[in-house]
Amino acid sequence: MKKLGITGLRWLKILHLLFASLWLGGAVSLILVMVLTDPAGGDELYAVHAAMKIIDDFVIITGANGCLVTGLAYGIWTRWGFFRQNWLTVKWILVILQVALGTFFLGPWLNGNVEIARTERAAALSNPIFLKQESLNLNWGVVQVVLLLIVLWLSVKKPWKKKKKSDAPAA
Repeated sequence: MKKLGITGLRWLKILHLLFASLWLGGAVSLILVMVLTDPAGGDELYAVHAAMKIIDDFVIITGANGCLVTGLAYGIWTRWGFFRQNWLTVKWILVILQVALGTFFLGPWLNGNVEIARTERAAALSNPIFLKQESLNLNWGVVQVVLLLIVLWLSVKKPWKKKKKSDAPAA
């Protein structure tokens, strides 16, 4: 398959970095909203959770999907491939794990809490399902941010690189 030229690689890198920034920035923003807001009433509780849903739907999901698509483009149209480097394999595993965590757990917990806050308003604060999902979202959201920081570190440091044959010590 034909590989991207230097201009294509630069655009791909810009897009990948943009999507990674959206994903990490959105995840940090959600945690900050959860930790720093203290809604005074039911309407504010719903508004905070509706805003969190907007961050999730338009910033985090866009960033995560963009990272997946540009990562696939890197794998297909560059020399990096998908599994040629150990650090890249770990990065793929972490990204897929995070997308699954967000898709099957974090997103549904957040969406469930938005609906509970919408219908119950202030009474949501005594709803055990709401409280449990709020706790799970905060705790696993922090895990998500830590994993994203590890992926960022892997991308910059590129540890465990395979040595080129010319780098091998002479026998």
